[in-house]
Amino acid sequence: MNKVYNNRAWWLILPMLLLVAFSAVIPLMTVVNYSVQDVFDANTRFFTGTEWFEVMLNDPALQAAVLRQFAFSLTVLAIEVPLGIGIALIMPKKGWQASAVLILVTMPLLIPWNVVGSIWQIFTRGDIGLMGWSLRELGYGYNITSSPVDAWATIILMDVWHWTPLIALLCFSGLRSIPDAYYQAARIDRASKWAVFRYIQLPKLTNVLVIGVLLRFMHSFMIYAEPFVLTGGGPGSSTTFLSQSLTTMAIGQQDLGPSAAFSLIYFLIILLVTWVFYTAIMNMQKDDKIQEA
Repeated sequence: MNKVYNNRAWWLILPMLLLVAFSAVIPLMTVVNYSVQDVFDANTRFFTGTEWFEVMLNDPALQAAVLRQFAFSLTVLAIEVPLGIGIALIMPKKGWQASAVLILVTMPLLIPWNVVGSIWQIFTRGDIGLMGWSLRELGYGYNITSSPVDAWATIILMDVWHWTPLIALLCFSGLRSIPDAYYQAARIDRASKWAVFRYIQLPKLTNVLVIGVLLRFMHSFMIYAEPFVLTGGGPGSSTTFLSQSLTTMAIGQQDLGPSAAFSLIYFLIILLVTWVFYTAIMNMQKDDKIQEA
């Protein structure tokens, strides 16, 4: 007996497809159109082919911004993922304590991105900021406006404070989904805490960690508001990331052709690295399942 398919159900998702086409596909095609043209004004433009892509790929400032962006994203991932897992493991699982801790952990996520930059800008000031004043009182000449090391450390610390709760909440939900039977079997076998984490908790967290790592990488690779408000890209260009370089080129300099090519390269880098992350994590999960079998 052949199964009958009701193709009229596709009409239910037609509004969503139209919304995606309007909000994503059409702007993307506009950017592609600009990337192969030299735009002077609304009525004057010349076809340039792949010239802008070649210029952007050979631009030393862009290459330096890419390296800074990768360094920042990999650094915050290396800190936030283990820290988020650790916080989730020590969070209370039941009772009013669990609710209170969840509220406290979630609070940084509720603050708008530009406000986060403003908070940390005040926090790091040497005259009125608690962190800046404390470090100077201890004898350390802390100054994010003149020291690239201080600026980088502060931006990383700010991002860890702001986004580690996301990893912690995802891992907490993953831990709550593990049946008690697994822990009971581990107690019967007298398994150590490390063995419980390695063979029970960590495998069950793989799916949520995939989501967390991909979300955090994509966001950290597109970060703009927080470092722009905190340091303005300085000192010099030491904290000028790709998003700020793109904004300056497109809005500040009105170079529509180069900025369109730049944005497409930016998009392809994010897409490629995200696919690499996803493939690597999935392969690790498959290897663990094969070893368990």
